Formats: sequence, structure tokens, C-alpha cells
Amino acid sequence: MQNPKKLLTHGFLVSNRHLNVKRLRSQATVALLMLLVLTTMLCGPQTSNVVRADSTVPGSKITDDLQGRINARPGDRIAVIIQTNGAPSNGLLNALTQSGGAARRTFRNLNGVAVELPARAVAALANRPDVGHVSFDMPTASTGHLETTTGAAQARSYGTAATGAITGQGIGIAILDSGIIPGHHAFRTDNSSTRVIANVDFTGEGRTDDPFGHGTHVAAIAAANDHISQGAYTGIASAANLINVRVLNSQGQGATSGAIAGIDWCITNKAVYNIKVLNLSFGATAVESYKTDPLCLAVRRAFNAGIVVCVAAGNSGKDANGNKIYGAIHSPGIEPAAITVGAANTFGTDTRSDDTMASYSSHGPTRGYYTDVLGRKHYDNLFKPDLVAPGNKLIEAKAPSNGLVSAHPELDASTNNNPDHGVMYMSGTSMATPVVAGAAALVLQRNPGLTPNMVKAVLELTAQLMAGCNTLEQGAGLLNVEGAVRLAGCIKPSLSGMAVGASLLVGATPVKTSTIAGTTFSWGSGLIQRWSMVSGNNLFVKYQGIYGTGTLLTSGALLSDGALLSDGVLFSDGALFADGALFSDGVLLSSGALFSDGTLLSSGALFADGALLADGALFADGALLSDGVLFSDSALSASTSASATLAIGQSILTNGDGTPGMEPTPDLMLEGW
Repeated sequence: MQNPKKLLTHGFLVSNRHLNVKRLRSQATVALLMLLVLTTMLCGPQTSNVVRADSTVPGSKITDDLQGRINARPGDRIAVIIQTNGAPSNGLLNALTQSGGAARRTFRNLNGVAVELPARAVAALANRPDVGHVSFDMPTASTGHLETTTGAAQARSYGTAATGAITGQGIGIAILDSGIIPGHHAFRTDNSSTRVIANVDFTGEGRTDDPFGHGTHVAAIAAANDHISQGAYTGIASAANLINVRVLNSQGQGATSGAIAGIDWCITNKAVYNIKVLNLSFGATAVESYKTDPLCLAVRRAFNAGIVVCVAAGNSGKDANGNKIYGAIHSPGIEPAAITVGAANTFGTDTRSDDTMASYSSHGPTRGYYTDVLGRKHYDNLFKPDLVAPGNKLIEAKAPSNGLVSAHPELDASTNNNPDHGVMYMSGTSMATPVVAGAAALVLQRNPGLTPNMVKAVLELTAQLMAGCNTLEQGAGLLNVEGAVRLAGCIKPSLSGMAVGASLLVGATPVKTSTIAGTTFSWGSGLIQRWSMVSGNNLFVKYQGIYGTGTLLTSGALLSDGALLSDGVLFSDGALFADGALFSDGVLLSSGALFSDGTLLSSGALFADGALLADGALFADGALLSDGVLFSDSALSASTSASATLAIGQSILTNGDGTPGMEPTPDLMLEGW
């Protein structure tokens, strides 16, 4: 049959033969009315937390997804499910045979038939009066732990006719690491080509494969498909393109200059490969202020170029005796523009109710510093990390014969002799970071108009606060991909030229709860600032200056009582509060002890029995005093020498004088559960 003109809005398909356009002033009016209806359904109050964009409205017999497949490959044979008005008739089955098709499956209790036929024949069958609806026979698979526990599996269905399924399709994620094995089947496309679309080396070894084994695993967390083990190890952005930027050598080490060169290459080639996200699962000891740290400055340049940069917080959250350490965020995790990611432990369960911080995950505040002309050190003391994500005992792609598994055979999780299907265990903030990088890709696929600041805000606002963890441990909370993609779909598609205080959303405010794997939780609804948290409904409904370009999401100004200064440039008027306090058990503290973990010592003892000592007491009743500096200049970090080595895996952070740094980074240490 002739294909009528269609109005496509948020996944709904409306044929003009079913609209009385004479009663409407223009097609633009039709689009506006549909947009209002659809955004109310997608973003307004709902009886279910799972929002799905229906593919059709009554009267449209062929789903938009199916029509797109037919248009793309009209000569192919295609599997579809035909829903019939009553039991499938002999006339329909005869017509199917005459078109060159065949029934594949009939149903005893349902009115329908699964068939395979030439794609170009679908329209004629759909035009029959005894056919009610025709859908593509979608492949199904079990969802993996990672995409289930983060809500990424639910977010797949939040797409529109323009975006398709939310899988990261078309988004480029640059993996700056030890290399990627492009031929691993976790990176295959539907036509068996690879999604690793570029390979470049900055180690000097002249190779782009992955003899160490870290980069392939990281890339799979961000973007593995469902090909292996029936989807058990599907990554977050399962159809995203990967850009292999090798900056760590065969031993998992590299130089800061090599990492900077890799970032520089990504900025230069971002349009060529549509690079929207960088993943840096490595770090060096933070000894300079982010204002002068060259790796941080490179990250800032990528951010200014419109790229979301996700970096690992580090794995120095405890000392050799198991005592918790604060102030051990690595560079470039100390950079305000980066999304700094800590690691959570899911204990191998999909449900989120038992999730907690991984003990090794580095905690804030940042301890980079500069020295003034009088020799006094001034520490940055920024709140970090920004988010946490699953990072413990993750099973993902294994590079064949890699150095990590050779040295530690217990990491091998393969049950298949095919090296292209190999998988392995790894743990660390290196693993948590690509979870967030994949989530950023999904958010950008759903709403390509979002700035890096807005992507970061969406991820933070929708995060889940974990009980028993403070802000310097978990940041804004545990990543919630379901909520982030849903919120992104409610934000206007273009923020360009938007005035501070203007309406941010297309429709109603989204429901601020999510249900993932049976756990229902409220969104944290807060944003990390330099020395505090900001919350308030206006963060959702009004455009804030910190969401744009040319500024940072953390650029809030504070009054002495902890209230946010609304200057009309960075923030709109309204109920936006910065308590200057930390989350513990999901509650904002306003007085009393800031920590409940006992004595936490480093080179400068700032904590004792849960209370701040006098030399670091800049909090009073939960309010920030003075200029917002969180602590005095006593060192929280044991290491103050310039770092000469980037390190991951079992590599040891070393200081400029060759002495060991804080401790080995335990990407290989599998926390028990």
C-alpha cells in the first residue's frame, strides 16, 4: 500500500489520514499538541516508574521500527509477528505463501502468527482487513548483571523514532587505556564488523592491541554487546562506537605526556569519529592544584571542546591496615570539569538495596595544592568523587594471553575455549568509570543537545544515595541509568541561548523515583559543588547558568550560612540550598559529627572519633564559614612528591624520587562477597 506521510513524535506514529487537519490551523499545531501530550505521558506523574515510548497509535499497523528496517533493506527477508483480528484466516496464510513468505510459528491462545517474508511484502499484508498489527520479531536475550543493576536495560526502551533503542548507537566513546582487541566478539556489530572504529598509539610501542588486558575489559564495560554468554556481560552502551587511544604500555604504565597527547588527539578528531565521551581509567598521585596540573588542564580542554570526560577516583580508600583514608583522589580526578567516579560493591546481586561503597575506592576531598611566595601550601579541598558506580568483581571481555591473567590466573572467568569470547574478573574504580562513560553515551543519544555540564547534572540529580556513606565517599550517589535517561528525555533538545531561570523541561517534572531490579528509591536530587551540595526543585525545572558552556557545574557561590547566592548568572532565584554538610544514611547533616567512622589518620590527623579537630574546623552547625575552604592546610594525603608514573592494575603509584606512593592500586583485588 502507499505509505502515508507520518508525523513522528517521541516514538508515536500518526498517519495524516487519521487526523482531521482541517480543524487545526497548521501542521505545526498538530506537532505541538502531540508533543505536549507525549511529554506529559513520559515526564509527568505515572503509576509506574518504567516509562516506555509506545511505537504506534491506533490506526498505524506497521511499527516505525519495522518500517525503518523495511526502508533500509527492502530486498531482505524479515521476521515479523502479525496480529490478526480473530484466528489467522486461510486467506491470510495463502496470501503469505503467494508473497514468498512462510509461517514460522502459530499460537494456540493468541490471535496471530509469526512469519518470515520478503520485507517489501509486509505493507500489502498489513493492508488486509483481517490484519490488526505487524511488528518486527525482536530478538530476546537475558540481561546482564551490569545493565540490570544500573537500570540501563530499562532505559533501552526510552527512545523515540529519531533515536531508536537507547544503546549508544552512533556515539563515540574514546577509551584511553592499554589498548583494545577489536576482534573480540563483544565489540561486533550486527553484520560482524567491529565497533572499534579507530586505533592510535601514544606509548611508543607501535601497537594498538592490548597485551596488558586492562583496556579491553574497560571498553567492554562501557560498550560490550549481548553476543557472549547470552547477554550476561552486556555493557552499558552496547551499540556505541569505540575509539582505541592507547596511552598505557604493555605493563599498564604510561607517561602523563602520553595521556595528554591522547586527549589532544581526541579533541582534534572529535568530529571525525563523533567522540562525545572520554574514559580515563588511570591516575597519577595528585600533588599539584588542578589549576596547574597538566593532565587536569588537558581534561579541561576536552571539556571545553564539548566532550564529557569520565575519570577514575583511584583505589586508595584505605591503608595497609584497612583503615579508611580521606583525601586520596588521584589526578585527573581532582579536575572540577571531570566526572570523577568511585566504585560501589553490588555483592553480585541485581537488587540495589544491598549496594555499598567498595572499601578501596578513594575518598575526597582533593588534596592538590599550590605553594605561595611565602612557602605556604594552599589545598584545593574540592568535594569528590562526583558519582559512584558498580566496580567490584565485574566480568567483561578478556584480551587473549594478556599480562594480567598470565600473572593472576584466578582472574580468568572464561568457560568458552574461543579466545574471541574470553572474559575475566576485575575490580576497581577503573571498572566503575566506564559504567558512567557508557551511561553518558546513553544520555547523549536520548538528548544530543545536552552540554557536558548538563550530562553531569542529569547523572548526579538522578543518583541514589547509599545509606551509611557521606559525600566525600559517594559524591551525589550511586549511578541510576534508568532515571538519567528518563530525565534527559524530558529536557528541551536545545539549551543554546537559554536564559537563566527559563523553563528547562519540555513537559512536566519527571517522577523523582526509580524502580530497578525490585528496589524503589528516591533520586538524591543534589549537585556536587566545590565545597557543598546544592538541592532544590529549580535544578530540575529551571535552566541554571552552571548548565551551560564557559563555566563549571561546580561554580556555585556560597554565603556564610550555607545558602546559595543567586546572582542571576549562575543560578536562578528559588529554593536552592547548599548546606555545606555531608550525606550520611541519606540525610543532610546540619550539626554534630560529620563522620562516624572513628579515627582516620593520614599524614595530618584531621579526624578523631567522628569529629573534626580544631585545625580543620571550618564547619559550624553544617554551614560553610570563611571562604569555603573545607580544611586547613594539614595534609590528608601521604604523598606530596611529584608523580612520574601513571598506574593501574597491580602497578604501584610511585613518587618523583622513586619511593612507593600511597599503595598499590587494587584493580586486581576482588573484594569478597
